[in-house]
Amino acid sequence: MRETTDILISGGGVAGLTAAAAFGSAGFSVVIVDPEPPVTSMEAEGADLRSTAFLQPSIPVLQAAGLWDRLAPFAAPLQVMRIIDAGGENPEPRIVKDFDAADISDQPFGWNLPNWLLRREMSARLADLPNVSFRPGLATTALLTRESEALATLSDGTRLRARMVIGADGRNSFVREALGIAVKTTRYGQKALAFAVTHPIPHKNISTEIHRSGGPFTLVPLPDRNGMPCSAVVWMETGPNAQRLAALPVAEFEAEMNTRSCHVLGPLTLISRRSLWPIITQSAACMSGERTALMAEAAHVLPPIGAQGLNMSIADLNALLSLATANRDDIGSAPMLDAYHRARHLDITTRITGIDALNRASMMGGQALRDLRATALDALYSVAPLRKTLMRAGLGVR
Repeated sequence: MRETTDILISGGGVAGLTAAAAFGSAGFSVVIVDPEPPVTSMEAEGADLRSTAFLQPSIPVLQAAGLWDRLAPFAAPLQVMRIIDAGGENPEPRIVKDFDAADISDQPFGWNLPNWLLRREMSARLADLPNVSFRPGLATTALLTRESEALATLSDGTRLRARMVIGADGRNSFVREALGIAVKTTRYGQKALAFAVTHPIPHKNISTEIHRSGGPFTLVPLPDRNGMPCSAVVWMETGPNAQRLAALPVAEFEAEMNTRSCHVLGPLTLISRRSLWPIITQSAACMSGERTALMAEAAHVLPPIGAQGLNMSIADLNALLSLATANRDDIGSAPMLDAYHRARHLDITTRITGIDALNRASMMGGQALRDLRATALDALYSVAPLRKTLMRAGLGVR
């Protein structure tokens, strides 16, 4: 005997949880599974210490999913994106450029939240939806699709019949592999350190990206912690150097971290453990297969530059939900999923190309190349129409 559901979501990360809340709020029956229960405390082992900036276009999707009212009290607005080039002989700012959201909108660029907190609040939202069954600790172990339905088996032996399967199960997606969809991967020899810090100088809702070599050092505003200004940090470096930094005693790590930050927010104090993440670009050849859609890191992975990653995932969800709502009687049909691929694949390819170029520029190590990067930043910023166009493109709006 098989259970039946409108939608099976394989993958319970932030993107999968958001999709479950969105489809559940839209009236679809949803089963969502993930091999690992969500870690919902910063101090817990395995907590995701990265943060996510939800850009303006993502907020209506979160509102419709019943998530934004839960998340907004914990969110830090991002009003200014500050780019600092510190690629001179000494690690100090030589060019500082501010991209202010006020130039193009009456709203901030976005709002930043810790990933572990997103999992906590999103899991709580799913518990309020009677048509959503969240089953952490279970994986999709078999998938068979045919023209009219998808048949899945879970790791506890449960058999499911779904009208549509959503693969939101990460860069090593079982669903993508089961469909035989090819994936292209680019490796940069980089890793990212993710952690949280406090600092004496308020961030004033400014996200600061500092470029020298190896990759950007990015300070992203978080709400104050214990009365002190607080930021999430993503520090991208060459793989061996990132591993060395991750293993340093705290005092030595803080010394290197403060040198790399150019002291723009004063002395930084580490307040969390350090987690290490490989940096790759990855893209699936197709966004869909029979009765199945790919989204988020099952479809695309990018370096953490410009807050593009999860916001592209929300754009995936928005497109898929719009098509499903318009095709309630035949969700998961071939025409609907073909339309989903057409709606998303070109935008994803374009953004991957842009982020790849930015990451390669941020890695420049030779002094002449670092000088070229600084000159390009100065030129781009100085042309106001171009600067505004770049900001709108980053947000994904015209």
